[in-house]
Amino acid sequence: QVQLVESGGGLVQPGGSLSLSCTASGSIPGFNIMGWYRQAPGKEREMVATATNGGWKNYGDSVKGRFTISRESGWNTVYLQMNSLRPEDTAVYYCRLFGGVTDYWGQGTQVTVSS
Repeated sequence: QVQLVESGGGLVQPGGSLSLSCTASGSIPGFNIMGWYRQAPGKEREMVATATNGGWKNYGDSVKGRFTISRESGWNTVYLQMNSLRPEDTAVYYCRLFGGVTDYWGQGTQVTVSS
């Protein structure tokens, strides 16, 4: 079992910044990917950003240049710094850890971008 504890999120005005964090504990595979996905009302869940514990990172096209993902591999914690937020970034953001046969999701945290 793997437990994911998310924090961050909230309400921010357009152009503002927010940060999210997610810490994993439990039976974590040696090679794993942690990242953030989001789902807006009426839309499919999409990948925001992922990072392997080897340092490789990947971003969704809509967030490139605005969001930054980082990891503290020794602590299995992943951060998402979100800058220049737009109303279309409004969604529930989910932390995910996967690797091998392991695939776990966090409970989700709401991010709302509105004036």
